[in-house]
Amino acid sequence: MRPLPAFTVALLVAIGCAGSKAAEPAAPPAMDHSQHAGHEQADAAADTPRTPVPALTDADRRAAQPPAMAHVHGDDAIHSYSLFNRLESWDADPGTGFAWEAEGWIGGDIHRLWWNTDGERVAGHTESADVELLYGRSFAPRWDWVVGVRQDIRPRESRSFLAFGLQGLAPQWFEVSAMGYVGEGGRTALRLASEYSLLFTNRLVLQPVAEAALYGKDDAARGIGAGLGTLELGLRLRYEFTRQFAPYLGVSWERAFGDTADLRREAGEDVTDARLVAGIRIWF
Repeated sequence: MRPLPAFTVALLVAIGCAGSKAAEPAAPPAMDHSQHAGHEQADAAADTPRTPVPALTDADRRAAQPPAMAHVHGDDAIHSYSLFNRLESWDADPGTGFAWEAEGWIGGDIHRLWWNTDGERVAGHTESADVELLYGRSFAPRWDWVVGVRQDIRPRESRSFLAFGLQGLAPQWFEVSAMGYVGEGGRTALRLASEYSLLFTNRLVLQPVAEAALYGKDDAARGIGAGLGTLELGLRLRYEFTRQFAPYLGVSWERAFGDTADLRREAGEDVTDARLVAGIRIWF
C-alpha cells in the first residue's frame, strides 16, 4: 500500500480537529443585568407619590375636632309623646266596664315634663281615677329619675301625694317603673310595674303586664289596708295596622291581699276580678 501524500495527511488532520470542536456544547451567553436594574428603578418610581403628602399641622387637628360647646346628647329641640296604652272595655256585672291608662311627656333629651293617668268606670260610675304630673331627668340611656305630685280622685275621698321614683327600659327590653308616694297623715305607697312586648310578627304583638301596689298604713275610707294591697296581671294581643294604631284582645286578672282583701269583703266586693277585654292602643 502506497503511503498518502503529505498534503492529504495534513488535510485529514485539519478536518478531524474541526469536528471535535463542533461536538462540544456551546457556552451560555452572558446575562445582561442592565434590564433588571431598569425594572427595579421603574418600581421604585411607581411607589413614590407624584405629589408629596404635606405634614399634619395643628390647624388640621383643630379642624377635625367638634366644637367645644357641641351638645353630646343631641339637639335642644322640644319634642312630645303621648301614649294611650289601654283604652278598653269589658262586660261587667252590672253594665259595661271601661278602663284607661295613658302617659306622655314634653321636653328635650335630658329634661322632660311627664304626665300619667289611669282609672276605671263601671256602669257609668267612676270606680277609680288618678293623675300624676312629674319632672323627669335622664341619668342614663333610656332611664329617668322623676319627682312630682299625684292626685287620687277616686274612690271615695281624694288624696294628694308627693311622688318620686324611676322609670326606663331594663335589659331584654322590659319597661319598668318603680314609684313611691308620701301623702298627708303619714300615708305611704309603693307601685311597681313592668311590661314587655313580644313580637310574633312585625305587626302581631303580645304584651304581658304585671303591677303590684303596697301601702304603709290602713286607709279604710278608700278600701286600702297596710301591706301588699293588690296584684294585677294582664295579657293583651294586639295587631298594629300602623305603629300608632293597634286594636287588641286580652285577659286581665286582679287579686286583693291582706287587709285590703278584708276591707273588700266587708264592703261586699269581690277579692278577685278576672275579665276578658277588648280595646285599642294609640300613640302620637
